[in-house]
Amino acid sequence: MSLQSFSLQSSATLPTRIKEIQVNGTRYKIDAAPETSLLSVLRDQLDLTGSKYGCGEGQCGACTVLIDGNPRHSCTVTVGAAAKRQITTIEGLELNGKLHPLQQAFLDAGAMQCAFCTSGMIMTGVSLLKTNRNPTDAQIAEFMQGNICRCGTYPRVVAALRRAAAAMSGQAGKGE
Repeated sequence: MSLQSFSLQSSATLPTRIKEIQVNGTRYKIDAAPETSLLSVLRDQLDLTGSKYGCGEGQCGACTVLIDGNPRHSCTVTVGAAAKRQITTIEGLELNGKLHPLQQAFLDAGAMQCAFCTSGMIMTGVSLLKTNRNPTDAQIAEFMQGNICRCGTYPRVVAALRRAAAAMSGQAGKGE
């Protein structure tokens, strides 16, 4: 499923204001016009700033979040379209103070330089690893195409994904 294939509801069926959304398993009260970008609500109303504003056109992936488990560019998804769905941001990946294996792998592999793209890369990678526990380098490259790293850390991103895949399958240290 591509990032662009996310269907938006017709504006004729949306309420005048969106008053509540669920993010990272928590219901939040908000006040937003349905056509407001999800990214704006996350950053400006909920103070969840891990998702970054990069291009504002859904081309760079810095704003990627998971909606119902699928990676989506939150700068192009309206809060009206996402309001009744499960939204996960980078802040929602840790569990009981422990980083998600891919977050840890990014640290261990040094898969970031300026780190502006990192949250989007991780969110897209988490989605990949949920559907493919042992992706090849080619599969990783294809799945990550919606994410741009201006610093060029792609080889380390691939290494981090391979490391996380191994850790998640109980084979830490193999396939790095």
